[in-house]
Amino acid sequence: MKLDFETDGGIGNRANLGVIVLETDETLEWEFARMIAHEDVALYHSRIPMVAEIQPDTLARMETDLPAATRLLPPTLDFDVIGYGCTSAATVIGSDRVAARVQQVFPRARVTDPLAAIIAATRSLGAARIGFLTPYVPEVSQRMRQKLQDAGLEIASFGSFEESNDHTVARITEASIAQAVRAVANAAASDGSCDAVVISCTNLRCLQIIPEIEAEIGVPVLSSNTALAWHMQRLAGINERKPQFGRLFCSPLCPKMTP
Repeated sequence: MKLDFETDGGIGNRANLGVIVLETDETLEWEFARMIAHEDVALYHSRIPMVAEIQPDTLARMETDLPAATRLLPPTLDFDVIGYGCTSAATVIGSDRVAARVQQVFPRARVTDPLAAIIAATRSLGAARIGFLTPYVPEVSQRMRQKLQDAGLEIASFGSFEESNDHTVARITEASIAQAVRAVANAAASDGSCDAVVISCTNLRCLQIIPEIEAEIGVPVLSSNTALAWHMQRLAGINERKPQFGRLFCSPLCPKMTP
């Protein structure tokens, strides 16, 4: 017996969001599942090849693989926003080139990455002087610092775990990250103050500690994942406040950052 059925617009009636995750990332999907949880908003993941060692040459290789990884997202969907989930690779490749590679496959989708999202987030918060924390080796961290400075941000203090293995980065404890944020914030305070603290890397587990640390140090705390999730939602026109994920999620998208 052949049965009748009806169809509708699918899960993403409000928005379809895609995110390209590193093969080695163990954190982004868990945190995104909590930050992007709306009725009628669909979130789809793809993976891109990446070795465990985070070095400039291994990061640069992903540019070639970006179109193929993007094609693994459902091809019949009209994506509103696609995010590329690697802060350090976006720094090495460049946000414009990341967007160009993704839009080879989905030309109408807006594209962002954690570096672009961090810049958008600091502008929406009015944060010009930041504390900056990374897990990266010095060469990668220095490139990122330069990108942020080129965007007009002053780095008041800086700290890094200087760990190159992504598997290890995913196991840095929340307590260690919180302690590092305090150290960076205190170092900035010794030379004046800072408007926010930025934690770079999608593989660092930050989501659950951000509200507590913000209350303690008195300024917004952004991570690569919170900035990327916030930016993707704001670009898709999703503007709900979610203070449980930090002050950023009470902030609108700055008009100057809207494509």
